[in-house]
Amino acid sequence: MAKGPKMKTHKASSKVFKKKKNGTLTYKKSGGNHQTNKDSAKQIRQRRNKGTLSKGEASRIKSVI
Repeated sequence: MAKGPKMKTHKASSKVFKKKKNGTLTYKKSGGNHQTNKDSAKQIRQRRNKGTLSKGEASRIKSVI
């Protein structure tokens, strides 16, 4: 039985977002690599943690990953 054509993976998105077991998408926060002396310790600390996408954006991006 013939199936329809598959959707191609969006390579840029697949390199940025990682899918967790529960289905949420995570990404690395920007702005923490260099020139952080102007930022507070709280800002630098919060950038170390991963960010999670909202449900609406996650459902849109899951289709291309």
